[in-house]
Amino acid sequence: MDYPREYLPAAELPRAASPLLQHLLDTYLSETNKTAAVWAELRDDQLGFRPHSRSSTVGEILKHQLLSERRFFAEFIGLAEPPAAELLPPGEPTVAAYLERYVALARPRLAALAGRDEAFWLGHVPFFDVTRERIWVFWRRVLHTAHHRAQVGVFLRLLEDRVPPTYGPTADVTWAAADPTRTVAAAERRQ
Repeated sequence: MDYPREYLPAAELPRAASPLLQHLLDTYLSETNKTAAVWAELRDDQLGFRPHSRSSTVGEILKHQLLSERRFFAEFIGLAEPPAAELLPPGEPTVAAYLERYVALARPRLAALAGRDEAFWLGHVPFFDVTRERIWVFWRRVLHTAHHRAQVGVFLRLLEDRVPPTYGPTADVTWAAADPTRTVAAAERRQ
């Protein structure tokens, strides 16, 4: 699937110390680009939107993404990260400021993750009130990001705005080779 913009270009993707671990870098780059593409559909006047009084606002979700991703990578995975006080854009942030900061924080993580070997990834680390392998924590981070990206996608739909593709076509964006699985016959296909 091709995206109209790569926020982290594939040409910048470092090679993992172990080829077996390259998928971690590929996935982090891809998921960052997908999240950035969804955020890019937002307008500044939508940052205060919440579909329900008990829901987070769009702006709170973007803020949480920046803060929680730093915490995962610093506290649980063990990377050097900027101080938490330096994470958020200053003042009353715009969508563009959140987006720029998100991509800027992700870029050095790729290089830091690339140099790690299997022993690092299989090492056990504290994760809240349990202990998990770092690779497990990494995949939990990917899922956490996908969860919040989906929230923003739903909010965009509720705002009657365009929802960009992440893993395949949407009602707003499709292409000739798109082949969503929406029937039993499609699910039965084999290579």
